[in-house]
Amino acid sequence: MREHRSTGDVVAGLLSLLALIALVAGVPTALLRFTGSPLPERVPDGSVFTEPLDTETILYVVTLGVWLAWLQLVVCLLVELHAGVRGIGVPARVPLAGATQAIVHKLVVAVLLLFTATTAIMPAFAAQSPAQQQPYRVTQAAAHEEMRGQHAQGHPEQQRPGSPAQERDGTTAKIYTVQPPHGRHHESLWEIAEKCLGDGRRYKEIFELNKSHVQPDGSRLQQASLIRPGWVMEMPSDARNTEIIPKSKLQDYFRDGNPDPPAAKPKPRPAPERDAAKAAPPAAKPDPRPGTQAPRPDRPGQVHADQRPQQSPAPTPVLEIQPQAQTFPWPEALAGTSLLAAGLLTSLGMRRRAQLTRRRPGHMIPRPEGASALAEQALRIGADAEGARALNLGLRRLSQGLAAQRRTPPTVYGVHLGARSLDLWIAPADEDPPSPWEPHDGGQVWRLHTSALDVLQERDLADVLAPYPGLISLGTNESGRVLADLEAAHGLIAVDGPPEQRKAALAAMAVELATNSWSDHMRLTLVGFGTELQQIAPDRIRCVPSLAEALPELEARTAEVRQALYAAGADSVLTGRCRGVFGEAWMPHYLVTADQPSKADAARLVALARTGQRLSAGYLVAGHVEDATWQWRIDEEGELDAGVLGFQVKAQRVSESEYHAVAGLFRTAGRAEGVPLPAVPPEPPAGSERPAAGIRMLGRVLVEAPGTIDEARRDICAEVLVYLAAHPGGVHPTVLSGAVWPRGVTAGVRDSTIAMAADWLGRDSRGRPNLYSDERGRLRLGSEVRVDLQHFRFLLWRSAAEPASEAAYLSHALELVRGPLLAGRPKGRYSWLATDELEYETVARVVDAAHRLYELRTAEADVRGAVQAARAGLRLAPDDEVLWRDLLRATEATGDRTAVHTVLDELRGRADLDLLQPETEALIEELVPRAHARGA
Repeated sequence: MREHRSTGDVVAGLLSLLALIALVAGVPTALLRFTGSPLPERVPDGSVFTEPLDTETILYVVTLGVWLAWLQLVVCLLVELHAGVRGIGVPARVPLAGATQAIVHKLVVAVLLLFTATTAIMPAFAAQSPAQQQPYRVTQAAAHEEMRGQHAQGHPEQQRPGSPAQERDGTTAKIYTVQPPHGRHHESLWEIAEKCLGDGRRYKEIFELNKSHVQPDGSRLQQASLIRPGWVMEMPSDARNTEIIPKSKLQDYFRDGNPDPPAAKPKPRPAPERDAAKAAPPAAKPDPRPGTQAPRPDRPGQVHADQRPQQSPAPTPVLEIQPQAQTFPWPEALAGTSLLAAGLLTSLGMRRRAQLTRRRPGHMIPRPEGASALAEQALRIGADAEGARALNLGLRRLSQGLAAQRRTPPTVYGVHLGARSLDLWIAPADEDPPSPWEPHDGGQVWRLHTSALDVLQERDLADVLAPYPGLISLGTNESGRVLADLEAAHGLIAVDGPPEQRKAALAAMAVELATNSWSDHMRLTLVGFGTELQQIAPDRIRCVPSLAEALPELEARTAEVRQALYAAGADSVLTGRCRGVFGEAWMPHYLVTADQPSKADAARLVALARTGQRLSAGYLVAGHVEDATWQWRIDEEGELDAGVLGFQVKAQRVSESEYHAVAGLFRTAGRAEGVPLPAVPPEPPAGSERPAAGIRMLGRVLVEAPGTIDEARRDICAEVLVYLAAHPGGVHPTVLSGAVWPRGVTAGVRDSTIAMAADWLGRDSRGRPNLYSDERGRLRLGSEVRVDLQHFRFLLWRSAAEPASEAAYLSHALELVRGPLLAGRPKGRYSWLATDELEYETVARVVDAAHRLYELRTAEADVRGAVQAARAGLRLAPDDEVLWRDLLRATEATGDRTAVHTVLDELRGRADLDLLQPETEALIEELVPRAHARGA
């Protein structure tokens, strides 16, 4: 906001005033003088439509059109004047007056500058003039000063005197008093969030800050939809239109409403500033991620307690520079658990697919928040799905090859998973592994080049039992990840070291066992971890409070396996698994205990674990245990020494807070209720007419830009542009860096990447940058950048607004869908999707649109159109069984039985659709009797 009028403002205001006078008064005067009154001399009858047209009639029609255009201009002028004078901010839309209203808006803004002391009027439409669009600057020092100025502009109510100490030590708080109702209108948290935070969706932040406080009337905030006049709401630090009070008096305000006398209350801001705050565009919600300009090396965004300035006796308002403080620590350890992360995400995906089957139209499945969302973000960064696939398929292929040769798999003591190969350390040495395995080091190592598995699919080995389900990741060394087999110990494995470190290492082993893909049905008994981990895999995990309670089941299971070995005539469970006989008997049962056992329990466990032959069991216990077969030790730095195995690695660990956050992910994925989809904005999307650049998200990531880009930086720049396209309201650079670089990045790297992306995106037809920094310091895409997702949403709005053309608009919308959302993104990138609702919302909207179009085409007896509608939705959501059922029904309606069988084969080929819903199974049985939905 500019505080003073410039000479240019005055000249522009005078010219605009003259233009408005000429348009409002001059146009009707000229029309009356040269064409006369527009009112007809007599009431027209039906002959008007049958008489031949003459020159006079044509001129009359043209004149009438000019009068109607003038009337529309006058209406636009009244609307804009009302919005500008009253400070409404974004004016009401005049129907069919897009360009006219935009011109009138600019003229009114220029005129009002002559009469207002502070400029606070925002544009009515997304397009801005070149003077308002500032290309992003790269200089770090300039960026820092710009950020300070932008924050000062973005929070006008905070521009009051305040010492630097008070600006940093958090001695003030912001509050808002719920206003009494006006007529039938009651204030809501959503409206408060819109008024004070610029985004109604941030009402949850206000709810979380206040849900535990006792209000002046003695009640508490329990539901976000129920608030009462007079309640005092503590507000986030970036709120506007609030009272700023000493933090020490916050509880007094909650108890008494306003304990200060009127004279002590903060004075309200002048009306123009209130108007400016109200007219400001919505603020993007800062995600709770690590900051990037950290005053403290170990926790970004925070200051050491001994570095904080002393509290002053009279706190004053805070001028905020940093974004919202980090609430949850970044789960760095989870980002390093490559195989564990892949297993967790696979299990989580299965839960969410089941959740999608219960989703109601118009709703999306709930997404995780807080620490759980950050945990998923870390898992997405670290997950090594290709490594997990190589381990799973490679071991099953090995078992299949040995079974064909009637050989028993060797004992595997250790596994090394590198970037391009998988090594098994076996005993005894054998120089004749089955293809495609190769012998090395005299047959002590069997090596598989992972590229040899490219032609294999999971379904090719669906009938092969996992030969080594007890493999667990110990950690990493300089060349890759090291694993060991629990069953190879033939006894107890004790993990000693500092209690916190050993528990974190044991928790990582337990979680990986419960979710990995290289084991089949498994029983896992956990002791000393509480019940949280049971949320992750309730079909595999059983949590018990003590080892004594777990021992009877373990002993009974061991007896069952011995009997099965005797009945099958097998020397070990490896032979049984390899040959596929008595399959259930070889399913493993493992024990992991975080508590050090008593001497009596330890002796009982050692006797149970020590066997002369390999059984489907493994035992991991905490602490030093005499007579343990393997003794492992972890130190304070997280280095693990695997004793006689000879491995020394950086241990894989999952702390208690991290596995609690992971359990929260699975709790959210188990919720039955959905979340209503947000309203679709009716505004036409940018780049509708003359796109200068394009960003396509509904399929493979594609940036269509006039500039050039270094290929080495294409992926990161594309991610920056996609993030901005997904948040059209604008994004502060600090928030952007927290999303795209969640593990931290320097301001220089961030700014240079943004500048490179801006050069790539180029300029629009008027010479304005397509990526610019607005007056509030937020990065935005220009008005001529076409984003396919925004067009998709707008077409959905049009389909609902115009029922007669619903099918046509839905068809056009689905034509934009080319494949899964943001397909082909590089490994470890776009992790911000875990904390964003983009995936959840887009999948729900596409599925709903495709299913609705299928219904419309079916009602029209357009079976080909119904098939196309279902396939369009499956391009983005290939696992949605609602659309598969639509496709089956529509294909059946064509009468082409071959096509029905083709669709059925496609459905069977979906490896992700392992277990079909009963509705799908029943439909398949109805359409193709005696056909089985699972596998051939």
